[in-house]
Amino acid sequence: MRVDGRPVEFEVREVWVVNKPAGVVSTAREPGKRPAVVELVDSGARLYPVGRLDVDSTGLLLLTNDGELANRLTHPRYEVEKAYRVELRRPLSERDLRRLASGVELDDGMTAPAEVRRTGEREVEVVLREGRNRQVRRMAEAVGNEVVALQRVRFGPIALGDLPEGNARRLSKAEIARLRQAASRRRASKRPYRPL
Repeated sequence: MRVDGRPVEFEVREVWVVNKPAGVVSTAREPGKRPAVVELVDSGARLYPVGRLDVDSTGLLLLTNDGELANRLTHPRYEVEKAYRVELRRPLSERDLRRLASGVELDDGMTAPAEVRRTGEREVEVVLREGRNRQVRRMAEAVGNEVVALQRVRFGPIALGDLPEGNARRLSKAEIARLRQAASRRRASKRPYRPL
């Protein structure tokens, strides 16, 4: 294909995983003074974050120039799992743990069931299949608690692993294929719980 007599080159699709530090914003460009997450990636491609992490949250964020894949990974229809390690202000009661797992009422409606597992006195693992704005923080507030620290450790089949904070790595073709598979169909039933 040619435009104005010059061959058109197709942009190679890239997907990166970033370990976002606190204070970095989940945008392609930040008009203010705070650093944007795309600045952590050494790529000439025009990359965009897949979903968001608020400025105070840390951990796994995907960046890509593949709009179709990004849409599928974030669209509620595909229920792609996102897993978080959460430190709370106070220990959760068993009742509140069950409430979080079954769904709580937020100002934008009831949350879908989540997987919630206690990992310490004030620590829990939370796995969501939806992605509302500041959802984990708002869920904690709905049961009278507060998030002190929040780290995303998994997005679909991609785990943060030992990637140092502030660093990024490009996903392999096999990892991208697993991401595509995770976002390829609506989940028909609840999947078994996988520890983080």
